[in-house]
Parts: sequence; C-alpha cells; structure tokens
Amino acid sequence: MRIIVAEDESRALKGLCSLITAAGKEYEIIAQASDGRQALEIIPVLKPDVVFTDIRMPFLDGIELIKALQKYNLKTKYVITSAFAEFEYAQKAIQVGVTEYLLKPLTLEDIILVLNTLKTELSGIGRKDLSLKTAEKYPNAHYMVVQAMGMVEDGYSSRISQETIAECLGLTQEYFSYLFHKDTGIKFSDFVRDYRIGVAKQLLKEPGCRVQDVSYAVGYSDPKYFSKIFRRSTGLTPLEYSRQ
Repeated sequence: MRIIVAEDESRALKGLCSLITAAGKEYEIIAQASDGRQALEIIPVLKPDVVFTDIRMPFLDGIELIKALQKYNLKTKYVITSAFAEFEYAQKAIQVGVTEYLLKPLTLEDIILVLNTLKTELSGIGRKDLSLKTAEKYPNAHYMVVQAMGMVEDGYSSRISQETIAECLGLTQEYFSYLFHKDTGIKFSDFVRDYRIGVAKQLLKEPGCRVQDVSYAVGYSDPKYFSKIFRRSTGLTPLEYSRQ
C-alpha cells in the first residue's frame, strides 16, 4: 500500500511515519508533505493509495486539500488526523469523503486498525454501501441520539467509544449514556456491537469473503475476538454463517 503523509508539525510527522512503518512491511510511505500546498502538488502526480493528512495545516487545511483533490478523480483513500474532537470537524470530513477520522495522540493500534480497514476496502470489500440505516427504527429518538447513530454508521470500522461520541456531541458521558439508553432501550456499546455484526453478516454473504477481512472491515483488529463476538451474537461462527 502506497501512502503519503501530510503534517506540518515535524515531531507529529515523524511519529506518524514511524507508526505506519511499524504497522507492517506492506505499508510504504512514498512521500511526505509539510503543508497543504505541497501535498496538493505531489498527490495527483504520485497517486497514492492512502493519504494521511492533518486537519490544520498552512495554506490548505486537510479538508480544503481533499476538496481540491476531488477534481482529479483519484481512487485515493483519505484519513484525517486531528487533535480536535468537535463534531463539526467530523461532519465536514464525512461530507468530503474522508474514509477515517483519527484523534491525536495516535497509537499503533489505531494505525493498524485503520490500515487493515483500508486494505480491505482497497481489495474490493465495500463499506458505505453496506451501512444499515438504524436511525429509521427509532423515529422518536432525540436528535443527539440520531447524530450518534450516524457517527456509528460512518465510523464503525474505526475505534468508537462512548467517551469520544459524547465529547463530539458536547455531552457528558453520563447524560449521553442515559439519553441513548432511554431512546433505544440498549447501551451504546451494545448498539455499536450489534451494528458491526449486522454489517458483518452482509459482508459474509459475498462470495470469497474472508473472515479476517470482514473482521477488519467492521472494526475488529483481532479476528479471533471478532469470531467470538459474532458467535455470541448469532450462535454461529463467521465461517459457519458464511457457509449457510
């Protein structure tokens, strides 16, 4: 997988490149950019598989960069990295087709999970076409709960926590937990699990789809743990479900 990293802070750039390199030999950093303008010059030429870009950079920020690149009709996947957890940034990122939105400080586990997910997508297993519009099941839910469901639909292949969602919505964890359970009847963590399993079921129906790829596609970095959760939810292992 060919990767370009755009980051204006030298320490953050070095750290992110180190994490990507540590994630596996199959991930190659072909170029680095220290601002949005430089990134805009090299990305259309090198046509990378993936671009990691900070959301705030000189000349062009991450979202402006991605918008400017859309005219080239690249097949590149974009990952926004940001220290800002505000919901408005996530909304803007989704609107311009960002594949992943990661909050700093990044960990190796974050990078491995997102790269595995991207590898699965690039190999042909779709993601957004398989999303389940769960908010339709709760027509009377609070608009904050509906927003949270939308964030799960767009980010189920990444690490999702109640803490992060509550922070994005400007709510305390306690109130968000209460509100979500009141309107849906289930805990947020159970909702995320059930949503991921629902998408996994659809993916497992595709001919030749491997359990490992499905695991990564729905946000589980450990296929064995995914299989355990899947069996607990369905009574079948992913392989048994796929064969049926």
